[in-house]
Amino acid sequence: MAGLGARSVLVTGANRGIGLELVRQLLGSSDPPQWLFACCRDPDGERGQQLRKLASSHPNLTIVKLDATNVASIKEAATCVKDHLKDSGLNVLINNAGIFKEVTLETVDLEDMENGYKTNVTGPLLVSQAFLPLLRRAAQGSAQKGLSCSKAAIINISSLLSSIELVPLTYVKPAISYRCSKAALNMLTKCQSLSYKEEGILCTVVHPGWVKTDMGGQEAHLTVDESVQGILHVLSNLGDEYSGAFVDWKGKKLPW
Repeated sequence: MAGLGARSVLVTGANRGIGLELVRQLLGSSDPPQWLFACCRDPDGERGQQLRKLASSHPNLTIVKLDATNVASIKEAATCVKDHLKDSGLNVLINNAGIFKEVTLETVDLEDMENGYKTNVTGPLLVSQAFLPLLRRAAQGSAQKGLSCSKAAIINISSLLSSIELVPLTYVKPAISYRCSKAALNMLTKCQSLSYKEEGILCTVVHPGWVKTDMGGQEAHLTVDESVQGILHVLSNLGDEYSGAFVDWKGKKLPW
């Protein structure tokens, strides 16, 4: 499988599901990143076991402790990555970490909404802010014209459930806090795309499909392998026309 052509990639929420499979497939690509940073909240615990196993046989994989809801943790992670990259920049930041809770309008409460926004919106915002200097360095150091993941990119993993236009088709799963927070993530991405485009940083939202993970459930349509194969193929082909776009795992543009 072809890679992204990126020298360095960082994935949050990398200890399970889509995040872990992104790490696996990037490592196994024909052109793996020289630096691949797999971030999770507890890399030394039981949930980090599979990442540690991968790192033992892949010297280009670095596991980084990062809690996207904790400012100090984010700053420490950015410093760690900067130290590893030395004078190089970060080509791709994939904000994959997120939480999902199946709550209706009648059952959703303050805690559900606060947790959803803290993890699914504020987390990607703060992580992007912390790694922006490294993304800028990658963009400035590239001779490429136009936008691409091989130059510099922020990829935010969202969901079809965030699409306001498609709510009538997807409302069989109310998931109120998840829908609202992911819709806000879409807005964040659009703002990032307008702010960073002139600096050479691509910003795109990706819907990974309904995937058989702890979050998606076993009734989902896609395996993790199928979803991630699609995502990586899409990322490798993103260009200027996808700046601020909302696309699915097949590359189809989705309505906001």
